[in-house]
Amino acid sequence: MSHKSDLIAEDILGYLKAQEEKSLLRFITCGSVDDGKSTLIGRLLWDSKLIFEDQLAALESDSRKVGTQGGEIDFALLLDGLQAEREQGITIDVAYRFFSTDKRKFIVADTPGHEQYTRNMATGASTADVAVILIDARKGILTQTRRHSFITSLLGIKHVVLAVNKMDLIDYDQSKFDQIVAEYLKFAEQLNYSSITAIPLSALRGDNMIEPSANTPWYSGPTLLAHLEDVQVEQDAIEKPFRLPVQWVNRPNLDFRGFSGTISSGRVKPGDEVVVTASGLTSKVKDIVTFDGNLYEAIAGQAITLTLEDEIDISRGDVLAHADAKPDFADQFEARIIWMHEDHLLPGRPYLIKMGAQVANAQISDLKYKVNVNTLEHVAGKTLELNEVGIANISADKALAFDPYDQNRHSGRFIIIDRFTNATVGAGMVNHSLRRATNIKWQEMDINKGARAYQKGQKSVILWFTGLSGAGKSTVANLVEKKLHALGKHTYTLDGDNVRHGLNKDLGFTDADRVENIRRVGETAKLFVDAGVITLVSFISPFKSERQLARSLVEKDEFIEVFIDTPLEVCEQRDVKGLYKKARAGEIANFTGIDSPYERPENAEITVNTSDQTAEEAAEAIVSKLEEFGVLGAWFPEI
Repeated sequence: MSHKSDLIAEDILGYLKAQEEKSLLRFITCGSVDDGKSTLIGRLLWDSKLIFEDQLAALESDSRKVGTQGGEIDFALLLDGLQAEREQGITIDVAYRFFSTDKRKFIVADTPGHEQYTRNMATGASTADVAVILIDARKGILTQTRRHSFITSLLGIKHVVLAVNKMDLIDYDQSKFDQIVAEYLKFAEQLNYSSITAIPLSALRGDNMIEPSANTPWYSGPTLLAHLEDVQVEQDAIEKPFRLPVQWVNRPNLDFRGFSGTISSGRVKPGDEVVVTASGLTSKVKDIVTFDGNLYEAIAGQAITLTLEDEIDISRGDVLAHADAKPDFADQFEARIIWMHEDHLLPGRPYLIKMGAQVANAQISDLKYKVNVNTLEHVAGKTLELNEVGIANISADKALAFDPYDQNRHSGRFIIIDRFTNATVGAGMVNHSLRRATNIKWQEMDINKGARAYQKGQKSVILWFTGLSGAGKSTVANLVEKKLHALGKHTYTLDGDNVRHGLNKDLGFTDADRVENIRRVGETAKLFVDAGVITLVSFISPFKSERQLARSLVEKDEFIEVFIDTPLEVCEQRDVKGLYKKARAGEIANFTGIDSPYERPENAEITVNTSDQTAEEAAEAIVSKLEEFGVLGAWFPEI
């Protein structure tokens, strides 16, 4: 099944040792749809004699049934395993294959060419050392060629093979080949590649795949396989600084306390001084424990348990590093983001980010610009759509340990997760921490929230009124504030329209602007609560994510959601401001309930309906409910 070696029969242990000591190259194939990526890998597997007899029989049968080569062997079928892939003749998922030659071992990722599956391609590129970018010689450089080239550069791949495929279909025309190469090299000047090797190929016919082709006497460079065997990639993760994300604190008994995880980069030995990045505490490695016994040294990729000489506080999610080569540790950083979901990225919306074993709540605080993948120019934008790339500032709710991605791909990458669906919506690569993350410290004050609330004799809370336009939020909130004021309570109301006259006058009504609108108001309401004030917030606030963000800014018992649950048809009949009429006529875009969604609260603390209650009755019902939450009685906290 593999290339033949006399050692297999003569010295099997020697053969296995030789295989173990071979270097490993990870590479991907990418490019536009139907450029021949799967065929190219299939041909490599075929010519490397890495196909079992039963696979060969199945390939010959499938080639006759669903192949595209008129009954001849269709090498792409070795990779296109999904039924949908075979029916459409495209790659959808990422297919990984292993093969080896006398010189080297390889893991290749066959990645999708269709724009819809660019996110899958980015996944395959994240661990690769070399990118084989295919171009159909008949079509030349396409949008996906540029997109995939940019993403591979973004993900830190330094070496590219420009595989100009299907040369047999243009009669091995050297001028066409030279034209494609010149155009690509000009585009790639702005990318951070270390080397670009252009090779004229016919993956189907085998030209310049394994052996030099007689059809291209004008080409004197290496064949594809020869280049992959010889290309020298940068030192791998072993030569990077030591990083161990702690995945588990191992306490099988009172006499053993170890910290388990897979080394993401570097090497470690007993006696090495290590630091916990979160606390700055240091200790020395006592033992490196594995299932097969203790090790003298452990390197990147190994799963180990470290024991330390000192008892120091370490938890899951902490990162251990060499004391003299610590990573950055900050809660704000700049990153490159690839957006991978149909729902747009919205700056200000809360997401989860997962960086190794570390997880934090985070916001894209500022989308600095998007990148046009065709021209690589920077483009202004407020959001990212599916497959778009941008540079953004990210703010997390706690400091994270990381390295700039360009310095360490293993500790400088993260994924972005939707908090409600748990879907992975984006991937990011850290550029650098922000100076303000380390230069700005929280200033403690002697007069705190408890002291301010004590002075007023009340519990400070946020009453968050949400509902459609015309539901009666502002009217009911006004009546509730009057009743609270009459009871001697200290109050303030933040009304949606009023705030847009000042604090938020620069914001429009797009989804991105609505998110920022609520983020600012949530932060402002938090300040009022800290001042000891009962704060009424009357905003449509259509998205659950942003209402949850506002809730998370204060203590659990300091946020009371009041849902004015008035049906859309009733709100539209009222149309106090005439906005529904304009929205129906197309004069207003992004109007909640018409062409912009409203996500109903699922577990609001208080719900009223002004279609079957008067505003006065609704306000009275809300105030009576507040008594149950301890808002109306005198409240004297410990200071």
